[in-house]
Amino acid sequence: MAKPITKIKEPILKEEEKQAEKLQGVIQNLAENADGITETIKLLQELHESGVLEALNSLIEAKEKVAKIAVGQLLRPPVTNAINNGMAAAGALTELDPEMTKKLVNGMMRGIQKAEQELQTNKKIGIFDLMKLMKDTDVNRALTFSLYLLQGIGAGLKEPSQENK
Repeated sequence: MAKPITKIKEPILKEEEKQAEKLQGVIQNLAENADGITETIKLLQELHESGVLEALNSLIEAKEKVAKIAVGQLLRPPVTNAINNGMAAAGALTELDPEMTKKLVNGMMRGIQKAEQELQTNKKIGIFDLMKLMKDTDVNRALTFSLYLLQGIGAGLKEPSQENK
């Protein structure tokens, strides 16, 4: 009686056979993706003709030098200050009410337009003109807002900063 097969021997491929299989797989991939490969070749040719490909190759070859320069530039105090200021501004913006921000920006735009118009008249403002403007509801509203804004800024300047805590 025959013994059951417990081990299956896989055929051992020679190196040439392995390479031939791989080559066949590459050829099959090329055939399946011919349009994309053709477009990629056109793109590479355009990059080569414009000199961009050579610049990219040089950049990649000098990657360590470029990385050192980039890191050196990023660690400069003005850059780190800009990054820290940007992060602080972004954090502050998340605290603001979007509707109030929209009102402020619209009001500033109107104010700039009005200021440009009045600047063109070259008219001087006297004490009585200031008193009259103080009674204007829009001016009074802006002054009230500004005074309380200044009060809040002053209180914030008095408090120790977050870094010192």
